Amino acid sequence: MPDPRALLRQMFDAAVSAAQPRDCLPPHLPAAPRGRTIVIGAGKASAEMARALEQHWPGELAGLVVTRYGYAVPCERIEIVEAAHPVPDQAGMTAARRILALVQGLRADDLVICLISGGGSSLLALPLDGVTLADKQDLNRALLKSGATIGEMNCVRRHLSAVKGGRLAAACHPARVLTLLISDVPGDDPADIASGPTSADPSTCADALDILQRYAIGVPPAIRTLLETGAGESLKPGDARLAGNAIRMIATPQMALEAAAAVARAAGVPVHILGDSIEGEAREVGIVMAGIARQVRTHHQPFTPPCIVLSGGETTVTVRGDGQGGRNVEFLLSLGVALNGLAGVHAIACDTDGVDGQADIAGALLAPDTLARAWALGIKPRASLANNDGHGFFQALGDSVVCGPTLTNVNDFRAIYIDADPVA
Repeated sequence: MPDPRALLRQMFDAAVSAAQPRDCLPPHLPAAPRGRTIVIGAGKASAEMARALEQHWPGELAGLVVTRYGYAVPCERIEIVEAAHPVPDQAGMTAARRILALVQGLRADDLVICLISGGGSSLLALPLDGVTLADKQDLNRALLKSGATIGEMNCVRRHLSAVKGGRLAAACHPARVLTLLISDVPGDDPADIASGPTSADPSTCADALDILQRYAIGVPPAIRTLLETGAGESLKPGDARLAGNAIRMIATPQMALEAAAAVARAAGVPVHILGDSIEGEAREVGIVMAGIARQVRTHHQPFTPPCIVLSGGETTVTVRGDGQGGRNVEFLLSLGVALNGLAGVHAIACDTDGVDGQADIAGALLAPDTLARAWALGIKPRASLANNDGHGFFQALGDSVVCGPTLTNVNDFRAIYIDADPVA
């Protein structure tokens, strides 16, 4: 059988490779329009998407996209700017204003190609009148710590933004808008990817208020007024300004999982994909996955080992400690604590954008001896978990996965290798 650690890393690399814009974007490009072609966009993959578009576009084009600091790539005709993630900054707000200005005065025979990927909610930040950048920053921090799902967070964001919730597409009217999406959200809902700047939004201001109340998040009077009066309402399905626009999903978490599964099968290991949209508290998902792994290892149910179980999606972390967080390493540490050194079980959990939480670390690897090695160093796994210190834990063991900016983002990648019982 192959080395579990090496195979798990190869599978993660394959998942990332499957979502590279250079391969998945060109087949979705339309014919050039009679008028102008303007390229706009935001997200961790947007710069690489822009480069792929430039290399395959036959006519004239110009535009501006915003990506995360460190994720820019050289382009000749499309300007690339960088901004902050996951909490917005002035650079992102300036970029959003410039993008809105760029699409003013377009005509019906013009084409806007909008390149959207995960991270765009923070990178393309322009609050509605009355809401300050500082207000948005404070709210983002509170949402990130609250344990709210990505769908809930983006519902709130859509109703406080001048560009999200379909408003960017409305600004392009009457030009035709083609949005090319790389999905990083469970369910691949366009309204949730970068908070849907070109997508109609069925949620309401009342929904956003309910979410803030659910997680006991206080907001300034200006935000509460926008939501209570409905002044922050987004564009709804059927809005005439969105008619004729198109949205195409060019890469998804499921595609990445299938690419990883192909690598394992080529190595002779059966693979079972549990789902591409698994959500919940990271540590609770870790406990559930540990129970599945133990059942497979001990009772050969519901799968026969050796095998690998794969899953994707986006878990959440309710932050209570002050450690170096990250939902993937939180999941992995919880998995390890629950397995308690169970023989024959290895795992990897990484974010496909190369950044888990706010650390430039994609995730980590887990082995049967992980807890024993930690104890030998005087590190208490349960204490690290309680302190939300997954990165600190795995860094100390030399088990972090560091790959740098991947220039794409199809959400979290989790793989558990479960070996067969050794022959007596």
